[in-house]
Amino acid sequence: MKKITKGLLGLILTIGLAACGNGGTDTDSSGEVGDNSDKIGVVATNSILADMIYNITGDAVDLHSIVPVGTDPHEFEPLPVDIAKSTDADIVFYNGLNLETGGNGWFVKLMESSKKVEGEDYFVASTGVEPFYLTTTGETTNQDPHAWLDIQNGITYVKNMTEVLIEKDSKNKELYTKNSEDYIEKLEELDARAKSQFNDLPEEKKLLVTSEGAFKYFSHAYGLEGAFIWEINTENQGTPEQMTQIIDKINATEVPVLFVETSVDPRTMERVSKETGIEIYSKIFTDSVAKKGEPGDSYYDMLEWNLEKIHEGLETDRK
Repeated sequence: MKKITKGLLGLILTIGLAACGNGGTDTDSSGEVGDNSDKIGVVATNSILADMIYNITGDAVDLHSIVPVGTDPHEFEPLPVDIAKSTDADIVFYNGLNLETGGNGWFVKLMESSKKVEGEDYFVASTGVEPFYLTTTGETTNQDPHAWLDIQNGITYVKNMTEVLIEKDSKNKELYTKNSEDYIEKLEELDARAKSQFNDLPEEKKLLVTSEGAFKYFSHAYGLEGAFIWEINTENQGTPEQMTQIIDKINATEVPVLFVETSVDPRTMERVSKETGIEIYSKIFTDSVAKKGEPGDSYYDMLEWNLEKIHEGLETDRK
């Protein structure tokens, strides 16, 4: 898809606003237009943040997620509805840590076109997270954005967004506080269970092999070592050098299985599997929740799925 220039963004914005209107209306799941004028408008850049927000607010806000479920958020171009929703929004939440602002910088352009001010209209959800960095040569000063894969970081996101929501929508303070506390308790329980569970793996099996290097935070949280074909989805993927490195790494270890992310083309990992004779055990989630009604269709469920599948796979014996 071609990149959108400022002029084109302005034209799309005009068209989008004309089509969507500038009032407090939105289209619900039935396709009918309802009146949301008593609700604040909240925009999240991706499905993971949107699900966190929904767990805090329920239906008390008019919530819109920009990057569609199953789509890579590293490189994205906003649609007219995204521009219109962002312009009308009372709050916009983004991940930060080089996710939406890296690559083509689509989020920066969107906020400029929507006339939003950082710290007043749009807020980074990852404030307070200790970042890890990309390790590919030439990329080592860039932050790794996948902090949400460590549940403790996800809890930090929830706390940060709850604080902003209460500040902007104080009439719902009691609701947001109670929902946030219940949600955090649920996430804390999952985190404690996972840490206990991964302790039983022998050291020689604690290698998590994925396509993208998205599991640094996850691996650090649960005592694993991460290995990957490419660093991040914006770079070249599956080059001869990358393939040689990951195959040599796998052959030098006792790792029993491989994993492939739901948001990447599986063919490169399938080549690695064929070259090493190691099976791909399961798909796992990184940049998006699953479609509604499928396993992993919420932040909690995608984490639970990842934790269970990765542990199950790594505790098996190499075939």
